Amino acid sequence: MSAGTFTPRPGAAPVSRMILAQTALETRMLLRNGEQLLLTVIIPALLLVLFSAVDIIDVGTGKSVDFLAPGILALAVMSTAFTGQAIATGFDRRYGILKRLGASPLPRWALLAAKTLSVLVTEVLQIALLTVIAFALGWSPHGDPLSAALLILLGTAAFSGLGLLMAGTLRAEATLAAANLVFLLLLVGGGVIVPMDKFPGAVQSVLGLLPISALSDGLREVLQHGTALPWGDAAILAVWAVLGLGAAARWFRWE
Repeated sequence: MSAGTFTPRPGAAPVSRMILAQTALETRMLLRNGEQLLLTVIIPALLLVLFSAVDIIDVGTGKSVDFLAPGILALAVMSTAFTGQAIATGFDRRYGILKRLGASPLPRWALLAAKTLSVLVTEVLQIALLTVIAFALGWSPHGDPLSAALLILLGTAAFSGLGLLMAGTLRAEATLAAANLVFLLLLVGGGVIVPMDKFPGAVQSVLGLLPISALSDGLREVLQHGTALPWGDAAILAVWAVLGLGAAARWFRWE
């Protein structure tokens, strides 16, 4: 046995390994948080079951679940990428966790990448669960799954940017209140459950520019009506993604 065989070799792990480890940690923390689990999984599932089983809102011809399922998928993306991420990151910033991680070998951009990957992992679990529930309720989706996946990725980028912007500029308590308020407002006015044609024409034009409206309408066009990728909705989501991520990169405060 040569000398130095067991000599420690200090040094940072490869960035890719650090990102994967941080992603796993972020995902476990999210799934262990009862409040976040309620927001990201239980509430969308309950809304899907309730409004599909009870004829409360007129969604036009066809089964209620065919209209509701795409909107609930959009709501699940918003609840994780925006509301959940904004609240969790805001309190990480308040308690100094981001500051300490920023001083570790993990680069700051890699930390944000790990948070984004954690969001995507959670969304996969959400979508799988909601899809099973929707199928049990009689959902009959149409269209190209790749188009739906692209819309979800664009929506994730848009909501992640807005969530990080809020978490990086406001106090944690303000982020908690604002993120939940936005969630409730967009649940009602974003075309998730209430069809957009139920609003006045001028209001429809404004609401149609919101990321939740673009995502829910785009998914509905693909999964309910079987159309090709709705480029208008995709463009709205892309603009929100660029603006949100750009603003978060510019104004995010780590302390």
